[in-house]
Amino acid sequence: MRILFVTSNRLGDAVLSTGLLDHLIRAHPEARFTVVCGPVATGVFARMPQLERIVALEKRQMGAHWFPLWAAVATTWWDLVVDIRGSALSWLVPTRHRAVMRRSAGHKTEQLAAILGLKPPPLPVVWTAPEDRAKAAALLPAGRPIIALAPTANWLPKIWPVDRFVAAFEALSNGNAVAVVIAGPGPTERATAAPLLAALPGAIDLVGCLSLPEIAAVLARAALFVGNDSGLMHLAAAAGAPTIGLFGPTNAAEYGPSGPKARAVISASRRMGDIAVQQILVAALDIQTPARDMLGRRD
Repeated sequence: MRILFVTSNRLGDAVLSTGLLDHLIRAHPEARFTVVCGPVATGVFARMPQLERIVALEKRQMGAHWFPLWAAVATTWWDLVVDIRGSALSWLVPTRHRAVMRRSAGHKTEQLAAILGLKPPPLPVVWTAPEDRAKAAALLPAGRPIIALAPTANWLPKIWPVDRFVAAFEALSNGNAVAVVIAGPGPTERATAAPLLAALPGAIDLVGCLSLPEIAAVLARAALFVGNDSGLMHLAAAAGAPTIGLFGPTNAAEYGPSGPKARAVISASRRMGDIAVQQILVAALDIQTPARDMLGRRD
């Protein structure tokens, strides 16, 4: 059985789609999967089981990227095509069955689950290899809780002020936890994260230096994640880290982090600067595992 899974160019949406893909893997253990995604998201699927091929969709002007993509998959007779993009591609390749995204209400995971009629929606997952987990263990100190901080985003109005990140870390760590600053590759991400690294000289700098499976392995070891609405926020929640996502101008009802240990902290004014540190402390206490236990606080 061969399944073509067409997912998002964006990291966050690609991570959210992993729950649907994980369901298909479990339902069809004999299947081989080809995943179509954007270049930034290829690492999300690099370690998934039953993977045959990843096709990176390089966007081009005037939709010129669609023909080479069609040529890459049209010569295969697929048993199932699942397309979360709702693109014409799924109607232009030979397949016995197809399931195509149609815009609907609710959280993104609910919208994705509706493609296959699944209730409740399957939660996102991460896939890592032993070498990813070994690298994470080597990078992080043993015996001390880790608070992962993700101060970047793809849009300036989505970024919480650096001084609030510092204050939140200091209030949560009680002098016991270690800050780990994570961000994607490139000079913009480095420049955005630099003030936080400067303000927390004891932090572990993991900005732009790890693959996505390695970052997922790091996040799986975190006692807490605090970050802006971003792909890394969704990756943290999928990795099982207690996750606090910060939301201003974007819609938390649709794109909040998913999972029993995930919470969205929302600015009532939609301005990130109006999110108070106290909101993060309340959210940390509200997460299933109490913050006191998560962070090894000492009375």
